[in-house]
Amino acid sequence: MAVSSALVRLDAKLAAGIPGLDKLDKYFEGEQPLKYMAAAMQAEIGDRVSQLVLNWLRFGAEAYENRLDVEGFRYRGSNSSDDDLWATWQANGLDEQSQQAHLDSLVLGRSYVIVGSPDAAGDEPIVSVESPFQVFAERNPRTRRVSAAVKRWQEGEGEDAVQWATLYLPDSTETFAFAKEWKSAGSADNHELGVVPVVPLVNRPRILRPDGLSEFQDVIPVADAANKMATDMMVSGEYHAMPRRWASALKADDFVDPNGNPINVWSRDAGRLWATESAETKFGQFQESDLAVFHNSIKLLAQLASQMLALPPHYLSFVGDNPASADAIRSSETQLVKRVERKHTYLGGAWEDVQRLVLRFKTGKWDPAAQGLETQWRDPSTPTVAQKADAVVKLVQTGILPIEQARQDLGYTQEQRNRMVEMDDRAKSNPDIANLARAVNGE
Repeated sequence: MAVSSALVRLDAKLAAGIPGLDKLDKYFEGEQPLKYMAAAMQAEIGDRVSQLVLNWLRFGAEAYENRLDVEGFRYRGSNSSDDDLWATWQANGLDEQSQQAHLDSLVLGRSYVIVGSPDAAGDEPIVSVESPFQVFAERNPRTRRVSAAVKRWQEGEGEDAVQWATLYLPDSTETFAFAKEWKSAGSADNHELGVVPVVPLVNRPRILRPDGLSEFQDVIPVADAANKMATDMMVSGEYHAMPRRWASALKADDFVDPNGNPINVWSRDAGRLWATESAETKFGQFQESDLAVFHNSIKLLAQLASQMLALPPHYLSFVGDNPASADAIRSSETQLVKRVERKHTYLGGAWEDVQRLVLRFKTGKWDPAAQGLETQWRDPSTPTVAQKADAVVKLVQTGILPIEQARQDLGYTQEQRNRMVEMDDRAKSNPDIANLARAVNGE
């Protein structure tokens, strides 16, 4: 009964969060409802002008996600990534799935990772990335650690659809099926882990809001304003950008082609020659509208959105036509890089919790050394290769930096660095190459 009540409670909390998540998801996909055009105007325009969406929110979220690349995990005191942990990472396709997890975390405020036992003895533990549309985790108010979690999904369609849910507790995992009410679909797995094997990846967490916040929550009103201005510009281009003409003493029946067929409204308004034999008819032309007011407004909104998202000016292309220098680009990215480094901290902590669970499932016990795990991230800045290489070479030559660290700083992966070590060993065993190296070093 206690397990059933926990499932009902968590399922209700999962359902309560769906509308907010759905709104954020629609904004990211550019499918948000656009309610700023009057119904009468929309009816008149029809499908001649579509509402224009400038999807800066997708652009901003992806600008962050592009700089969130995990390169490995290492123990305290180690100079290289742990091969066993990285093997589990790759066996679960987390090179690709981690990117999706980071993107959902940025867009929706959180995503989840679930760790489970392997399907067969000797296989790697199963690590899956999950959406907040299907998973909700409840936290202990004292420790703020996950105390219970649920994953809910549907199999089949229509009358054949079956609702499933898995309840995760610190010492057990149990799956339920819904048929008028939740019923257990089998015996519980009493794994006795002592922790819930569900890890949230949270964006912008706060003490009393540990489930995070979407990265573009503050930018939504600016994006709505930009979409309105862009759509108004399209409407204005349809009706006012070309000179509008007027005539007196003309009737609709006067607008016919040489064969006597009526001229359609668009041809009549946009380009046809107006002529009449009536001496009483007068013609005139209104001054065309200047669309620059829309250009300037959209440019201002782009600057506001860029500042809120900490994007460099050249990202939204409002700094002029001349490309910035490499140093100027690096300087303009300082705030963005710092925000990404902050995300490295709490996202890295979550991935380290995932790896501790992986080790527990692999060995059957908690490894105290895993408390010192560190997530290795790719450098989030945009360095110039020549400039960074020159700095690293100087540090190596002065003895401040070892070769292995230099290769890490230059962005080589663990696999590439391992191959370099093998190449170094082969070179040392080859007397011709060894003599050449001594000659280059002046020995």
